[in-house]
Amino acid sequence: MYKEILISLDEREGRAVVLEDGQVMEILIAREERQVGSIYKGRVSNVLPGMNAAFVDIGLERNGFLCADDAAAHLGDEVNESLRQMSISDILKVNQETLVQVVKEAVGTKGARITTYVTLPGRYLVLLPSAQYIGVSRRILDEEERNRLRVCAEKIRPEGMGVIVRTAAAGRTEEDLQRDLDYLVKVWDKVQQSARKRRAPALIHQELALVDKVLRDLFTPDIDRLIIDNPVEYAKMRDKLEITAPALLDRMHLYTDRRPLFDLHGVESEVEKALNRKVWLESGGYLIIDRTEALWVIDVNTGKFIGKTSLADTILRTNLEACREICRQLRLRDMAGIIVIDFIDMDSADDQRKVLEFLGDELRRDRTRTHLVGMTELGLVQLTRKREGKDLDAVMREPCPVCSGRGRLLSAQSLAFRVRREILRLALDDRNEAILARVHPHTAIELIGVEGEEVEALERDSGRTILVQVDRHLHPEHHEVLGGPRNQLEARVTRLGQGHQVKVRLEEPFGPNIQSALAVVNGNVVEVLSGGDRLGKEVQVRLLRSTGAFCQAEIVR
Repeated sequence: MYKEILISLDEREGRAVVLEDGQVMEILIAREERQVGSIYKGRVSNVLPGMNAAFVDIGLERNGFLCADDAAAHLGDEVNESLRQMSISDILKVNQETLVQVVKEAVGTKGARITTYVTLPGRYLVLLPSAQYIGVSRRILDEEERNRLRVCAEKIRPEGMGVIVRTAAAGRTEEDLQRDLDYLVKVWDKVQQSARKRRAPALIHQELALVDKVLRDLFTPDIDRLIIDNPVEYAKMRDKLEITAPALLDRMHLYTDRRPLFDLHGVESEVEKALNRKVWLESGGYLIIDRTEALWVIDVNTGKFIGKTSLADTILRTNLEACREICRQLRLRDMAGIIVIDFIDMDSADDQRKVLEFLGDELRRDRTRTHLVGMTELGLVQLTRKREGKDLDAVMREPCPVCSGRGRLLSAQSLAFRVRREILRLALDDRNEAILARVHPHTAIELIGVEGEEVEALERDSGRTILVQVDRHLHPEHHEVLGGPRNQLEARVTRLGQGHQVKVRLEEPFGPNIQSALAVVNGNVVEVLSGGDRLGKEVQVRLLRSTGAFCQAEIVR
């Protein structure tokens, strides 16, 4: 498999992608300082025994969340074990200063998740200042190599500290590990010095920028090529590689062509596709990917794929293909937390086992920790994936200002019924000679009805004059219904006279009648007859009919 990394940088944004055989597998986007991994000196602002947690002011927009276990983590395993039964109020006090590290970025209304258990990752090792044990990455499978690395780590481990040997350390010499460790110890010394000097809340140690993170975590010996389009960062990267991994220097290249690097490799279109709700499989099947407040949901469908032998074989092949694409999407979108997959139902227990085994094999290629829980009685597959920073969706999109992220709105018919009920309620008051409804054009069409029939019926039922005022800029779900003296409300409405000519823009069909087009003129909804085939154009129209709520017009040829 041919692996390469592309890095594109400018003054405001940095982006990196990992390609495997030309296919985009991971996308990293940096537009602001990274929080996860950063170390802060915080001040306890609130202690909540009922939640067994505390909120700590670390200088960000929202306070960090620190649970009791994380609050005692820096004291070591033995002390921490004795504190498990204690309340958070016995560990922390309001206004107490403490050194914390962000483990999960703030998401939505939730502040960052923080811990007192500080870790400092390097290229080959992770330094654990408050622990005293040796760990070796589970991804290093060779037992002899694991033992060798454990012995090396034990020899160089600083007194009173622990280290974890990372996957990239496989095959590296003791000198390589010592060089990495010396750097990490210097960083920790600077953190301690800065923490003693500064007052809370304060940023003590900033997690690495995009380029440094790529060098540390992604640019490993299994990467065949790295291309970057920024000459300044290219020079810095080469300087760092000469110290940490000189063998990788020949695989690094500076891109100087005028055509954008991501365009040349077709990455831009893949980035756009990475946000699609529907993901097509090569066979013709597809995935539907949705997120909720608590979890991600992935639904597998056969789509256009009809197979060649049997229904069971078609389902199995679709599910197996979906496994590979799902694991790609996990990495591509950086999906995290709880993930539920609804594969196509399989009657055969053997087929279910094949799908779970294949999914597990594909998940092992993910550098982010995942845990495959298994399949429920309903055939739903559950897994978890470690959350660190913001996922791609959170980085590139924001909640819709119209639907507030729900993805759906109340229908125009539902809103028209709601407005009608409010009108009838106001009509019970004898002081209301007339009632004015200010609504969105879509609601107005439903409220008025075909040629104004609904409004006429409403006037008969209520015994009041009903006025409809259209506001195109009104939120589709919002409306205003007012009652009062007729002369005052009519003064707020601009009447259109029969024969009046005006230039309008035809933007959409007039409700279900696709032959007509909708226009809004001075707060009046106008049905432009035979305008359905001229949508998006400006036309001159003549008013044929005008009532208190409904107008019809024809196009002046």
